[in-house]
Amino acid sequence: MGTGKSRTLILTIHQKIMAFNIVLIEPEIPNNTGNIGRLALATGSNLHLVKPFGFELTDSRLKRAGLDYWKHISVFIYESIEEFYKIHKEKNLVYFSSHGNQDHWLIDFKDDMFLVFGKESVGLSAKIIQDNPNRLYKIPLYSEHIRSLNLANAVGIAVYEGLKSIR
Repeated sequence: MGTGKSRTLILTIHQKIMAFNIVLIEPEIPNNTGNIGRLALATGSNLHLVKPFGFELTDSRLKRAGLDYWKHISVFIYESIEEFYKIHKEKNLVYFSSHGNQDHWLIDFKDDMFLVFGKESVGLSAKIIQDNPNRLYKIPLYSEHIRSLNLANAVGIAVYEGLKSIR
């Protein structure tokens, strides 16, 4: 050592990824919501749930799908879509629907963006689709034999595509 030079300590700095906001409007299947909650935690995202739900938040299937992570998930609950919009109307929202005319690859993802998904049985309401044509995106499907993807899969695709673009 006697060179008189100081040692340089190289530190790896982990950049904090800003959270996305995953919004589920009227989710119906507890397993999907549990899996999406787990995904939210894994990606540093917030989970926003808009009532009415097709299950109780105490449902064991919700907890089982989210494993023991549920207590760590950042969850916000709204009594209605009107309450959600009253709080977040000025935020950067994008909507996902099989009725979208733009592929999800075209989204200009930003930190703190709200990714909005409809319920499993019917997706987003006709009003939301009609009111947001320029912010409505689809995940392409390459088979005529399928109408849509499972909600948890669609959220996973969207969130990780977003993370890929902002990194």
